Amino acid sequence: MTRSPRVRVVAVLVVALGGCSTWSPAPSPSPPGVAMLERADRLAREESWEEAVTAYGDYLAYHPAGEAAPRAAASRDSLRALLSARAEAARLREELLRLREELARRDGDLVRVRQEADRLKADLEKLKQVDLKLERRK
Repeated sequence: MTRSPRVRVVAVLVVALGGCSTWSPAPSPSPPGVAMLERADRLAREESWEEAVTAYGDYLAYHPAGEAAPRAAASRDSLRALLSARAEAARLREELLRLREELARRDGDLVRVRQEADRLKADLEKLKQVDLKLERRK
């Protein structure tokens, strides 16, 4: 009978002190490639888009059937489209600059041609006046 109270005391102590301890279950293993995907996401947030496209591609090369593969593919494709649009915008800006320069050059040519036309009209008027004077003298 002396054991029974001891067992009860031990059981009570275990239950009482067991609630005070921190028991955490073993961490669940993260899916493969999480670090690669986090790196790609970080690069995208930092606007290192070319590197992010490469990182997403690397993730997809190693984990094509991974849980996050559809999201990685969508992110990679979105960034590719963004990079393509940015390259097209840069090309169009250069084209616009070239066309503006050409327009300015042609505007200058137009001013010169108009001045020449005005000069030729004035010369024609002078020749007409000279011709009229010559006819009157005859």
